[in-house]
Amino acid sequence: MRGTVRDWLKQLGPGLITGAADDDPSGIATYSQAGAQFGLLTLWAVVFTYPLMVGIQLISARIGRVTGHGLASNIGRHFPRSVLYCVVALLVFANTINIAMEIPWHEVAAHSFRPHFALTAEYLTVVVAVFGTTISPYLFFWQASQEVEELDADPAAGALAHAPEGAAEHLRRIKIDTYLGMAFSNIVAFCIILGTAATLNAGGVTDIRTSAQAAEALRPLAGHFAFLLFSLGIIGTGMIAVPVLAGSAAYAVAETFEWKRGLDLKLLEAREFYTIIALATLGGVALDFSPIDPIRALFWSAVVNGVIAVPIMVVMMLLADDAKVMGGFTITRQLKALGWLATGTMAAAVAAMFATW
Repeated sequence: MRGTVRDWLKQLGPGLITGAADDDPSGIATYSQAGAQFGLLTLWAVVFTYPLMVGIQLISARIGRVTGHGLASNIGRHFPRSVLYCVVALLVFANTINIAMEIPWHEVAAHSFRPHFALTAEYLTVVVAVFGTTISPYLFFWQASQEVEELDADPAAGALAHAPEGAAEHLRRIKIDTYLGMAFSNIVAFCIILGTAATLNAGGVTDIRTSAQAAEALRPLAGHFAFLLFSLGIIGTGMIAVPVLAGSAAYAVAETFEWKRGLDLKLLEAREFYTIIALATLGGVALDFSPIDPIRALFWSAVVNGVIAVPIMVVMMLLADDAKVMGGFTITRQLKALGWLATGTMAAAVAAMFATW
């Protein structure tokens, strides 16, 4: 039994880390604002995005494992450089911003599985923000790059396109890892929206402008220690998410210019790679000293992520379905359908948001 558990835990890796990092400060701010502003009416978005999130993350991981190259590197190899530069620039921009009870359960269940649509700019913007902070572009780049790092760490391993032995086992590991990682992410998101809906929205607070307001969601449970708990939560998620945010930008830029990259390399071995991580982190810190409202900045970074995710997802889908890129490991019909559904859903939400502005 102990050996079985140990073997099962070995399946976890990039997918779990990616899922944990998805609940970053931007996500917390966005989910808190969604719950405070619209109560339970956005819970459905978290449930709805889970299979879409799993699908698109499976595709990004598969691209990395099969080709042995990260997402940016693959885009550079198979698309015009202008497409690559545009995608990476948008990613770095969004990442830099990002770095900076008594509940009626029948209503919770109803709103979790019954989509609610309000054709207003405010509601659709929040939906795009929830989609964007759940299905975030930096996660695509990070998970693909981490699969490449897994290859580099094992001298006996090779990209599946060139060394297909054991492919079924590797793809099964990626599937388990991704399903659990994304479940972890969305359960946390669900609880944040539910908590703020049951406290802030129920108390008439519908617009969060400071972290102190968001901390009020914990007061019924934690009393005067609510702010401390919320602060520790922000710091904890930040310690997981900020390295992933800065790291995904560094991987994307380093792959674009074919610089040495990898967290297993020493500082002097990959100076450009670590310089990008430092600059992205410092840029995010600098925003903290600006007059920009941090909660609003985090919320709008989620909206930006939702917008830029659309072209990146289109490019990913084209890569994953191209035999010249993936060899005999192009995505299955089911995964292809799920990936295009995720892409189409995101595009429709963004288009509806712009139409109501």
